[in-house]
Amino acid sequence: MIKPRLHALCLSYVQERLNAIQAAVNAAQESANSETKSSAGDKYETGRAMAQNERDRNLVQLQQARQLLAELQRINPDLPCEAVRPGALVSTSLGHFFVSISAGKLPLDGTDYFAVSAAAPVAAALSGKRAGEQVVFNGKPVKVLAVS
Repeated sequence: MIKPRLHALCLSYVQERLNAIQAAVNAAQESANSETKSSAGDKYETGRAMAQNERDRNLVQLQQARQLLAELQRINPDLPCEAVRPGALVSTSLGHFFVSISAGKLPLDGTDYFAVSAAAPVAAALSGKRAGEQVVFNGKPVKVLAVS
């Protein structure tokens, strides 16, 4: 089955992001901790504040990545979908979409799938549609070929 494999690719994408962001948080914290008082006075405080700001930005990204992970964990890729909703694999005249998280293009077995969040414009336009139905997206007709 394709959906469980796409789900696993999305999980891998989020885990890589979590690891990279955590490493950046740790590096920024280490940088802030290693700033030493110098004769320049304010230089110490400025460097420490900049490292702290970087750490805070990374913590925000870490929280966002954790939210992506939570969204993915709410999806059971083994459940079939009759209409477009989170967890659906949708084949359209425009391409193949896995409605889950925004993870971009996922090549699998020679086919490109696009992992998109339910809030993405294309997913919002397709929401609730079933195989055989048609929508207009960006001024172009898009036919839903299959939903699983």
